[in-house]
Parts: sequence; structure tokens; C-alpha cells
Amino acid sequence: MSLTVLVIIIAVVVVLIACAVAASTVSMRRRKLQERFGPEYERTVAEQDGRRAAEQELRDRQERHDALDIKPLTAAARDRYAQDWGRVQEQFVDRPDDAVHDADRLVTTLMSERGYPTEGYEQQLKDLSVEHGETLEHYRAAHDINERSSRHQATTEELRGAMVHYRALFEELLHNGDRPGRSAA
Repeated sequence: MSLTVLVIIIAVVVVLIACAVAASTVSMRRRKLQERFGPEYERTVAEQDGRRAAEQELRDRQERHDALDIKPLTAAARDRYAQDWGRVQEQFVDRPDDAVHDADRLVTTLMSERGYPTEGYEQQLKDLSVEHGETLEHYRAAHDINERSSRHQATTEELRGAMVHYRALFEELLHNGDRPGRSAA
């Protein structure tokens, strides 16, 4: 074998190894984003102009989130919020529309105390998606019903569903991202 053929073979092998490492790195990053964002990953891919743009959007969300001062609640604050939630649920029987509006305000207040910015619904979704991607659909559904309730277009059964949806996110936020009965990661 000539020296030229050997150099070409080595160059091809190096290029193939570099391609394999690059593909593995991309695959690993994608898998980490999918694990981190859960169903929000696929939702973002569907909304963006391709997977690359969606993954950049998710990385940007993660960067913004990492810069936030998200803090756990004290035991006293958790107890206070749990009591507030109990009162909101109790009022559902007599005033379901008000209960849903109050649940929305309570979730927003809890988000704020934890350190999440609350300047707009779309930004709230993006900020929450980093740690709460699994329950984000609950928040979207509850918010939609709350909006329709404001226009008197939601049924009592839909309002009940909104309370269940709000509770899913409320519980995660209340327990510092960990669902009750689940150990911290």
C-alpha cells in the first residue's frame, strides 16, 4: 500500500469518527432537552420552523430560567398557600367562576413568590416549561377555561376541570418542583 492511500484512509477514518462524535453529541443534547422539557419539547418543535430552531428556543428558555432566582418555599409559606388553596376549593360549590379566577391568581402569586416573573402569560409558559414541562398542559387548559369563564362561556364541569388543572401546577410549585411523595432529583 502506498503512502498516499494510507493517508487517504486515515483522513477518511478521522472524518468518519468526527462525524460520529458530532452526531452523538447532537443526539445527546436532543435527548437531554426531551427529558428536561417533556411534552413541551414536541410542542415547541411543532410550533417552530424545524427542530434546530425549536431546540435553540428551548436552550434560550433554559438560559433565561437559569438566570432567575427560583427559590424554594419555607414550610410556613407552604402551609399558608395550602390553606389558601383549601379556601379557593371551598368556594367552588357556591361560586365556581370566582373560585377559578382565584385559583389563577393564587397560582400566579405562588409563581411570583418562588421567583418566576409573571409579566405575561406566554412568558410564564416559557419560564415554567423548563422545570414544569409535564404539567404545563394543565396550566394551558386551566388558563383557557379561566379566559372563557371571564366571558361567561364555561360550563360548571369545565370550571371543575380548570380547578383540577390548576391544582396540578399548584402542587408542583408548592412543593418546590417535587410532587408530594416523590423524592427530589
